[in-house]
Amino acid sequence: MAPPTAQAGGKQGKAPVVPLTNGITVTKEANFSQWYQEVVTKCELVDYYTEISGFYILRPSSMYIWNTIRTWFQKEIEKLGVEETSFPMFLSSKSLEKEKEHVEGFAPELAWVTKAGDKDLEVPVAVRPTSEAVMYPYYAKWIRSHRDLPFRLNQWNSVVRWEAKQTTPFLRAREFLWQEGHTAHLTEELAAKEVLEILDLYATVYEELLAVPVVRGNALGQNFSKMFDITVEDPNQKGEKLFVWQNSWGLSTRVIGVMVMIHGDNKGLVLPPRVSKIQVVIISVGITAKTSAEVRENLGKQVEELENSLNGAGVRVEVDNREGYTPGFKFADWEMKGVPLRLEFGPKDAANSVVSYSRRDTGAKGTIPVAEIASQVPALLETIQKDMYNKANEYFTSHRLVLNDWAEVVPALDARNVVLIPFCGEPSCEDQIKDKTKSDKHRELGPDGKPQPSMGMKSLCIPFDQPSGLVQNETKCLNPGCGRFAKSWVMFGRSY
Repeated sequence: MAPPTAQAGGKQGKAPVVPLTNGITVTKEANFSQWYQEVVTKCELVDYYTEISGFYILRPSSMYIWNTIRTWFQKEIEKLGVEETSFPMFLSSKSLEKEKEHVEGFAPELAWVTKAGDKDLEVPVAVRPTSEAVMYPYYAKWIRSHRDLPFRLNQWNSVVRWEAKQTTPFLRAREFLWQEGHTAHLTEELAAKEVLEILDLYATVYEELLAVPVVRGNALGQNFSKMFDITVEDPNQKGEKLFVWQNSWGLSTRVIGVMVMIHGDNKGLVLPPRVSKIQVVIISVGITAKTSAEVRENLGKQVEELENSLNGAGVRVEVDNREGYTPGFKFADWEMKGVPLRLEFGPKDAANSVVSYSRRDTGAKGTIPVAEIASQVPALLETIQKDMYNKANEYFTSHRLVLNDWAEVVPALDARNVVLIPFCGEPSCEDQIKDKTKSDKHRELGPDGKPQPSMGMKSLCIPFDQPSGLVQNETKCLNPGCGRFAKSWVMFGRSY
């Protein structure tokens, strides 16, 4: 399974400043990277932790999104028999040595603790980049019989990976929140069944909560049981030992960044109603210096009644009573922050017993009878949720290209598409493909702050829904330097 790959990065250098009144100074099209940085900070999803570079503060709006995902996902995995746990955040060098092959890729990003107070530690400890090395020695201790299987644990925590590249909020941070599930099964079939169940849950998070389409496909499994000697007695052959089959799966706060990139526009955030901390904002309009105190008071009471009706209907609503700001400023401010629905209420609306509304996703406007607000607003929010998904899905489908000609690959990537190509599946071939598909067209900032060529494309998943045209032992891998037969269509994309 893979989300759309409209990653931050875009063109570097000085982009044209456009007269946007809400504080976003560049367009998404002109400078995607700067646009993204401005949106996540000015729209109050994150702030920079200035004490140490590469770290970010998740503000209440983004924590609400993450906790909505966490609440839903935790409930679903508990139905599968997954239990919650919490392991220490530190790794010993001994554990790391046992997991040497897996940790090798993380080695440059490991953060080490070498002192406690003013004393050197006898044995330095590392902050976890992931938790296999912390958890699996205890799996070997606790799993003693096939009767202990399946063994399923999940923890919600943060991990630290000391990125050397330029960091980006949500997408590439030195510390991020995630959940990591680690399970053990008696057979490969049972492990594979769980993988499909978890992938379906992840797809639901993207599609049903974040309104982001995904491509369902195979995930790459990891087997640590031999490394940590996690064995049980074979129930069919007494005295014989079996290594358990293991799965590890995780979902991180990176999904918030994906959501921002997919739905955001030149005004700022566009939030799906199901994860928005505030779903509806009510703003009083039509009040002037000549408006009597009586009219003001009555209007205030009616707005309060509207708020109470929506709260009673389960809608998360905010009334903007800030003084000293014009309605126009408030409109732009809440549009920038991505609130799905704006309600406007003034003397004319009161006289007609209606509330005026404006949708954030489309800008469509209309009115709702005051008497029907508790039923129509929740229905409209659901319509917005579905329309946001459909719009994103239409865009993603049009930018997912099935290619049979290698000459078309780099131009397709430069146009910010993902591609499906016949692929042999060999890691050495993918390394060649990454090298051949780097480009100067889209550049990102390196650790020295200077623009670097974009990364080459990498495999994202093997879609379950395979295009036609690939013949086993006949169709060649599309990489012209490979020569092997293709095993399947594989989706590739480039990060920026």
